[in-house]
Amino acid sequence: TDSETARYAEMVLSGSISKELVDSLESVGIKAVGISGKDGRMLTCSKKLDERGRDLGFVGQIERVDTALLETLLSNNFVPVISPVGVDEASNTYNINADYAASAIAGALNAQKLIFLTDVEGILKDKDDPSTILRSLSRNQALAYIADGTIKGGMIPKVQCCLDGLDKGVESVHVLDGRLPHAILLEIFTTEGIGTMVTGEELP
Repeated sequence: TDSETARYAEMVLSGSISKELVDSLESVGIKAVGISGKDGRMLTCSKKLDERGRDLGFVGQIERVDTALLETLLSNNFVPVISPVGVDEASNTYNINADYAASAIAGALNAQKLIFLTDVEGILKDKDDPSTILRSLSRNQALAYIADGTIKGGMIPKVQCCLDGLDKGVESVHVLDGRLPHAILLEIFTTEGIGTMVTGEELP
């Protein structure tokens, strides 16, 4: 990500997308406010390198989460809509993977649950077969499925973000199909749920 692309990403994420989400929440009576990870220096980051140590440009690795602004908003009953943009110590702007930003923020807030809304049913053994959905998944099971190739491709980063959330103290991480009406309610308040729940330990 070069500086021009990072600047464009910030404009889109903190501008039109953020405003659209805020408007949607406000339209159903939820007080919401759009902010970015730069506001209040919420997300301080450093330059992220790939596995081979190569420079990825203005892609950020989160180093610190300051929850002061979030806590102020939450204590006043506002739902913060956060665009995944961070800043380094020299005030350079970085684009941050949204899932990793969510897991870092959830951990910093001592959240019990972290919920990812996606365009798939959950974590699948076979990405082309919705019936292979894994309703629950422990850390060890997730690592084993990645190692043997059951979990592969684009699902690996999502699962790694789930594990990152657990590492930061979140009790359970849920991967749900955000296209399904009432997905969060169905996951939280029904016995079987409708997505995948990832936990530190294997469930009985």
